[in-house]
Amino acid sequence: MREKTYHLWIENIAIGVPIIETSVVDKDGLSQIYQYLKEYHTVAFVGSSGVGKSSLINHILGTDQLETGDLRNDDKGRHTTTHRELFMISGKGMVIDTPGMRELGMWSAEDGIDHTFLDIEELTRKCRFSDCSHENETGCAVRQAVKNGLIAEERYRAYMKLKAENAYNKNAVDYLAAKKRKFKQIAKLNKHNYKQ
Repeated sequence: MREKTYHLWIENIAIGVPIIETSVVDKDGLSQIYQYLKEYHTVAFVGSSGVGKSSLINHILGTDQLETGDLRNDDKGRHTTTHRELFMISGKGMVIDTPGMRELGMWSAEDGIDHTFLDIEELTRKCRFSDCSHENETGCAVRQAVKNGLIAEERYRAYMKLKAENAYNKNAVDYLAAKKRKFKQIAKLNKHNYKQ
């Protein structure tokens, strides 16, 4: 029952994203992964340490080429991969094994966010104010949809978090570009003054 609830929770957050539950131990869901392994394509497995990325790649390769660790006492995996590595899969492209990630960052992800959260993006156009922050304004169509149960609270929070991170990154890039322009102007002025 817990697994079904977890699966539904993920579906509510990641609408339209294929969800495949896999287990190398139980051999569940492994055949579904093969649809993503195609000649001339590269697939990367990313995720937290110890979730089974290397075990999954070992299964795909049909070897025990990658070192894996036993489960800890709390049934979580152990961190074993320390570097990225690319593997060829005969007739099925390539797969990248990556070390466990503590944090993922974004770079210019506006299009991806808009696509992933298309339902919320469409609602933003129905907000009373065009500059609605979707936090506590009256007439916010997004918050109303959350209140009415049309959008899961977790999905709304994920959307807001990604939007904020993307805006922060965009501001940082704009700031650095402005600084670069300023330094070029100063260098040009110094060069001009030096010539005179």
